[in-house]
Amino acid sequence: MSQPPGADAPTVYVLNGPNLNLLGSREPEVYGSRTLQDVEALCEATAHRLGLALDFRQSNHEGQLVDWIQEAGQAVRRGAAVGAVLNAGAYTHTSIAMRDAISGVGLPVVEVHLSNLHARKPFGDHSYLSAVATGVIVGLGANGYTYAIQALSDLRDRE
Repeated sequence: MSQPPGADAPTVYVLNGPNLNLLGSREPEVYGSRTLQDVEALCEATAHRLGLALDFRQSNHEGQLVDWIQEAGQAVRRGAAVGAVLNAGAYTHTSIAMRDAISGVGLPVVEVHLSNLHARKPFGDHSYLSAVATGVIVGLGANGYTYAIQALSDLRDRE
């Protein structure tokens, strides 16, 4: 068994927006039966395998998410982080503030959504975040988080 990443391991931030704390009980036919704690464990295992530290957070408050995006951007500039996986939930379609924060700090972000927004919501084709994201993963369930962490690790390794 490998050792967990050391204290100097770069961090991958995983930031979750509104209502993701209800995973497992909220519309399981759409979002699946995994809880947010299950998603965190999956992310932890992926980060560990890649030699990354994990900082996993969830908030229902837009301003809190903006603060965390700025914090993650500062960590990337210091070389202490590789970027962020962001499931902004409904803020995807409404938050110019989050878009501006990502752009303003130059944060490498992979936007993730558990379900395929384009197939189920009339406003699903509009994301304020996609234009400033490094990549977007939709409709692959909790595995989308692991793919996003892998992508951020791969981008770091290319530099």
